[in-house]
Amino acid sequence: MHAHFFVMVAFAAALGSAGARAEAPPAGRTMADVLAAAVPADWRPLDPENTLYVELETGRVVIELAPRFAPQHAANIRQLARQGYYDGLAIIRSQDNFVVQWGDPDGQRDLGKARATLLAEFTTAIDPGLPFTPLPDPDGYAAEVGFSGGFPAARDPRSGLAWLAHCYAMVGAGRGNDVESGSGAEIYVVTGHAPRQLDRNIALVGRVVAGMERLSALPRGRGPLGFYEDPAQHVPIRSVRVAADVPDSERTRLEILRTDTATFAALVESRRNRRDDWYRVPAGHIDLCNVPIVVRAR
Repeated sequence: MHAHFFVMVAFAAALGSAGARAEAPPAGRTMADVLAAAVPADWRPLDPENTLYVELETGRVVIELAPRFAPQHAANIRQLARQGYYDGLAIIRSQDNFVVQWGDPDGQRDLGKARATLLAEFTTAIDPGLPFTPLPDPDGYAAEVGFSGGFPAARDPRSGLAWLAHCYAMVGAGRGNDVESGSGAEIYVVTGHAPRQLDRNIALVGRVVAGMERLSALPRGRGPLGFYEDPAQHVPIRSVRVAADVPDSERTRLEILRTDTATFAALVESRRNRRDDWYRVPAGHIDLCNVPIVVRAR
């Protein structure tokens, strides 16, 4: 079976004009070229124990958890999912160019064996066991940015700390003013321009790897901060399951392009300096949140 890529290269035909045409950039590898040359070792499967299936009326949203960065939150979210805590809740907020969020609007649902509060997991220590593939370009929010195990990340060698970054499709655990007020009972997903000012201020717990269109296209809430004013607007969540608990025949077969390979380095360069026929001026720079992490169905 041919792989289906969820992140694809778009080819556009430029319209002609009466003026002089810009000189074409030198030939080079496009993202399509890089992916076509990828080998099986460049891909990794999702870990079922760290994968969530969020079932909406419109279909499935697949989330990969990031236990290396937020181990307590990942464990608590798995516990909540296994108890059925999220089942029957709803997406209650859709703020334009920002986030969607789900949770218990009344705050009355029993957390069961899950913890009500957790220690802040905004950063983690840099250590040799924490993978990190740096990007070559500077970043305005961190000393270094890159990818760690497939997640957009940043780090500061002076402080010895690393953290996940608020790029599109990243998943976080809502909290109040107290940094230890979050539990994963309320979850948000970034659906707009990367709100990097949130980095190191809230626990990022993973990212959406499939089904993002089911969240980003939701009607915007008209209330403050994008909350739906009318409960009838809430988007029902049928269930949230840990993939390891779902029968093998019902799992979504996905592979992620590894971010610690020469293929990924070539992909980054193909996006920093676009060689597609449409492009006239390669940028020579790429922002962390503009690097696509390719997911394919097998």
